[in-house]
Amino acid sequence: MTSFATHRRKVHDGALPAHRRMSALRTCLTEFAPYGFRATFHHLRGSAGIPRNPAHDPDSLVRAVEELQAAREVWVPGILAWQEARRVQKRAGVRRPDPPAPQPRAWCPNPEFHPLGPLAEVMPRVLRAREYAGRGCPVCEADHSAVSWSDGHGVHRLCAHCGVQLGWTPQAVDDVHRRSACASRWRAVWRGDAEWERPPRA
Repeated sequence: MTSFATHRRKVHDGALPAHRRMSALRTCLTEFAPYGFRATFHHLRGSAGIPRNPAHDPDSLVRAVEELQAAREVWVPGILAWQEARRVQKRAGVRRPDPPAPQPRAWCPNPEFHPLGPLAEVMPRVLRAREYAGRGCPVCEADHSAVSWSDGHGVHRLCAHCGVQLGWTPQAVDDVHRRSACASRWRAVWRGDAEWERPPRA
């Protein structure tokens, strides 16, 4: 948690060059990324309007890290309460955590397909996903059929409504070309060359 706070301050530091502030934002994402690093970054680039050259709008980096911080504030009270309960369990000799630690992530393997809306609004649904017992998506609860997406390593079953992973199957044949295409697309997202848009629903 300390690392996130430290690098959040660096994102706010107007005395630092934009590339250093961008690097600090990236470190914040390694600490807390509700959809996984890539999908969360794609979301923030679009929602905060981070341009290809962040120096053209350094305030966009502040908007991005503050949206991330708002989502994190939804998660932190739960994890602090869990840590306190876990200390009590350990003193009582309970070796396995019950319940498990609240996970602040809903994995979205396709970086350009993830839930819409501010992260802080989606975060409560992410935290409740583990307890969801319905037939639909554990995050958006939509009862849509899944869509398939391959990254060259395996085929991911994604919620057709919000892109959250519902299942994964390893590919029988190593798809080098697909992996290369996914890597190339991610580089375009990271550099800001890709337009921010939501993929069409199935």
